[in-house]
This record gives sequence, C-alpha cells and structure tokens, in this order.
Amino acid sequence: MTKPLKLNPPQLLALMFLFLVVVGGVLLKLPIATEREISWLDALFLSTSAATVTGLAPIDPGSTFTTFGEIVLMVLIQVGGLGIMTFAVLVVIVLGKKIGMKQRMLMQEALNQPSLGGVIRLARNVLLFSLFMELVGVALLAIDWVPKMGWTKGLYYSLFHTIASFNNAGFALWPDNLSKFVGDPIVNITVTSLIIVGGLGFTVVFDVLYQRRWRKLSIHTKLMLVMTLVMNVLATVVFFLLEHHNPKTLGSLSLSEQLWASYFQGITPRTAGFNTIDVGSLDQPTAMFMIFLMFVGAGSTSTGGGIKLTTFAVIVFAVLSFLKGKEETVIWQRTIRHTIILRALAIASMSMLFIFVVTLALTLTEDASVLALLFEVVSAFGTVGLSMNMTPHLSSVGKLLIIVVMLFGKLGPLTLVYSIAKPKKTNIRYPNGDILTG
Repeated sequence: MTKPLKLNPPQLLALMFLFLVVVGGVLLKLPIATEREISWLDALFLSTSAATVTGLAPIDPGSTFTTFGEIVLMVLIQVGGLGIMTFAVLVVIVLGKKIGMKQRMLMQEALNQPSLGGVIRLARNVLLFSLFMELVGVALLAIDWVPKMGWTKGLYYSLFHTIASFNNAGFALWPDNLSKFVGDPIVNITVTSLIIVGGLGFTVVFDVLYQRRWRKLSIHTKLMLVMTLVMNVLATVVFFLLEHHNPKTLGSLSLSEQLWASYFQGITPRTAGFNTIDVGSLDQPTAMFMIFLMFVGAGSTSTGGGIKLTTFAVIVFAVLSFLKGKEETVIWQRTIRHTIILRALAIASMSMLFIFVVTLALTLTEDASVLALLFEVVSAFGTVGLSMNMTPHLSSVGKLLIIVVMLFGKLGPLTLVYSIAKPKKTNIRYPNGDILTG
C-alpha cells in the first residue's frame, strides 16, 4: 500500500496556484469569453499573466475579450495579487468554520510571516484594506472617466484598472495602455498611488497604521519606506534626464506631460507594468535602467514581484559594510543576521542565473535583439508587464518560456526562501578552509 503524498506549504501553494492558472486558461478559451477565437497557448499565457499579476499580453485584451473574459481577468488578478489562501480564509470565516493548524501554516507561508501568530487576523485585514483601497481608487478614476465615458463604462473601466493598479498588474483595456492619459493628473496620481501602496507590502502598511510614530516602526518598515522614496525619486529623475530628448517618447510632449510621464514610468517598473509612453521606443540606457528597476521589484508580502526591495537593500548595506571593513551589517542601530544576508544573496544570485539561462534560450528561438529579450524576461520575472513590443511576436516556444518565467517570478522566490530559512541542523563542524576570491 503506497503512502499518501505529503506536500509542504510551498508545494501545496504552488499546486493551488497552477490549478488557478489552468482554470483561468479554460475560462478564457470559452467562446463566451472572446470576440474572436484565440489559441490554447494564448489563453494559458494570459491566464498565467493575470494570475501572476504580470500584464504581458500577446494579444490586445480590450479588443479580444468580451465583458465575461475581462471579468475573468479581473478575478485572476485579484486572487493572484492578494493570494489564494487569503480568499480561502475569507470563505472559511464566512461559513463560520474553524481554521486548523495546516491552514494557518499555509497562511504563514503565503503571507511570508515569521510565525503563526496573528496570520488569520492579518489575512482578514489584508482583504478589508484591499477592498477599501480599491473602492477609493474606483471613486477617484470615476471622477475623471464617468464624464467622458458615461456611468456604466466609466465605472467598469475604473474598477478594472483600479484592481490592476492595486495588484500591480499592467493590464489595460486600451491598445496603447494608458498613453492617452499621459498628462492627466487624476489618472497619474490615482494609478501610481495604488501601485505604491500595493507594492509596499501589507505588513508595512499595517505597521504604519498601527504605530504611527517613526521610532516605533519595525526596521523592515523603515527600510521599505526610505528605499521606496529613494528609488521612486531616483527613477523619475533618471527617466526624465535620459528620455527628454527622445522624440519617440518624451521629446514630443509638453514640459508638464514630460514630468508626468517621467514620474509615471519611474513608478511602474516596480512591478506594475502600465505605461503612458511607447516602451519599445526607449533609448538603450533607459531600457537598461528599467531592467534594473524591474529586477529589484516591490516589497515583501506585497502584490508585486522582483527579488524585493528589502533584499536589494540588505545586499547593498552588506557590501558597504564589507568595503568599510566591518564584520557586521548594521542598519539604523540594528545588526542584520548573517542568515538574512545569505538568504538575500541566494535569492539575487539564483534569480540572475535563471534570467541569464532563459534569455540565452530565447536568443536561440526568437529573432530579436538581446536587449529586447532580456527586457521581456526580467519583466516576466518581476511580474511587471512592460514590453519592448516583444510579446506579440514571441514564438510558441518563446511564449512557453515566458510562462515558466512568470510562474517562477511568482512562486520561485517563495520556495527558495522557505528552503533557505529552514536549514537542517547538524552538530558536525568541519575545519576552516581558505579559497582565493576576487
């Protein structure tokens, strides 16, 4: 008699996520979901892109899908962004059932929490806070869009793009994404605000709401807030300086539109994927800079992807400490444990190696520049959704590879962190050995 297969929390979450992707693909393939027939591969690609809150699309969602198909995309984005287990907890709470230890362990893994304590309360708060933010987003966008489109279409478009913004997915219902709103203050501020809040991470948001004083905030929250501000300001300034002479992007716009576009494109590479200019026309230095932003990504326990901003920050501080000859890495009078530094290095190293291998594979299957392919791969890994007009031209093999990258970007780091954070203890110690490096 065979023993039942036992899955640990990351493996079970991965299976649940894959099931969501498959179901989404089947629903998107239904005749009721599309205006014209699409292939099974495109349906699976779009389902994966929505569930991983990426936003890459080989076809235009706005003209391809019916209202039913667009609602399927919305549901996939919402569930993928907030997490399957978060919604499962909501269902259990509504039904009045008790939540067992196994479910709590899954919630701990899904929300990337260090302990089981308070994970159910956190899941409930995540849902309530997300609903509140999305209602605010719909109301603000409706102020701009209802007078232009009418009540029904205006509210519907506001809802779709609010869900996509807060969950850091780059899907839009216009062929040119949000380019027609390049100088619109309401759209720019609303969408970027939802992106920033969704990308901070729920633990950071709740820490700020509960503590309200800087000195009481956790070191993680302080680091996320400071690094988010620094990265957003840096990205906006660099984008403007690199692109303001490019007639295909900022050069043809007025100064105010250039500033809005620079701000918007400085925010969106942090895993959101919306664009108000033609990303395919970016100059090479700008594209490389955006690749860096997409690789770094958003915050832990957020709706975004990438290696995570705190992972990048820990590596930077550790390198600076090494260059200064310090034995310990200290951030704001707090010593960072070596296990955290090793975990950050492992995540970044494995991610870079994975990106290199997939990009190399795409150079064999696709007829495109290495820069465009690297941009596509990093965008998929960071669950961003920006593309240098590459996605519609991918071959079948290329699409399959990008699907794998999107899944890895959503699930890979989670499993990697789990395996590194749960080392097998041993009492065996070996003598030191020296290896020449550098």
